[in-house]
Amino acid sequence: MAEDSKPQPIPSVWARRRRAAEQPGLSQDAIVREAIAMLDADGIEALSMRKLAARLNAGATSLYRHVATKDELMELAVDEVFGEMTVPPAGTGDWRAAAAEAAASFRATSLRHPWLSSVLGQAGLAYLGPNLMYYSSRLAELFSAAGFPEPSRAIDSLLGYVIGMSGTEAAWLTTVARSGETEAGLIARLMPAAQQAALQHGNLAEGYADASGTGFDPVVVRDAKFAWGLEVMLDGLALRLQAGPPPAA
Repeated sequence: MAEDSKPQPIPSVWARRRRAAEQPGLSQDAIVREAIAMLDADGIEALSMRKLAARLNAGATSLYRHVATKDELMELAVDEVFGEMTVPPAGTGDWRAAAAEAAASFRATSLRHPWLSSVLGQAGLAYLGPNLMYYSSRLAELFSAAGFPEPSRAIDSLLGYVIGMSGTEAAWLTTVARSGETEAGLIARLMPAAQQAALQHGNLAEGYADASGTGFDPVVVRDAKFAWGLEVMLDGLALRLQAGPPPAA
């Protein structure tokens, strides 16, 4: 590196000082709240700094005084919704039940904000945000109190499952919303085509039983699928806990 070269600024909202509001009603908090409302309603594709400024009755330049880029805005939005997630206190009972409660809170938040899971790997240094950091810290306390020698591995395994499942679920519910139909109605309309396609794969045909009958509730089905997979994940973590620390790499 040349002697006169300077390190580039870290491209993250968490690496620079927050600005004070410069006009009534316009602050970083207000900008983030409105951005989340836009993301929830129309998805990532519909969010732009220009549209956001129009909804806030402000100029785009005013927004850039508080949020330098759309990437920074996404970091802030991700951290804001992580503030809705809960983790039970560590060491107060069954760690499995506490981990399941934390997973359920993550899933519920992801379904309220369908864009969340799809951007977690792209939201810059969002993990440095205070809410996401707090959530991770509470999970670390939970798994440490349970006796896991490397709680970060348990966290990665749990969140890998939850993010994958809730992301797929959120994408499906977005498809349902865009169809203008109920979830059960769309499934019933799609089922004949799915059953026909499955006929060519005998090991799949049974899984495509008629889902348009009376009493079919897709919400119950989705809840049961999530709960079953979560139990399998926790079974695996429990076995790892019994086995002790893994051998050194």
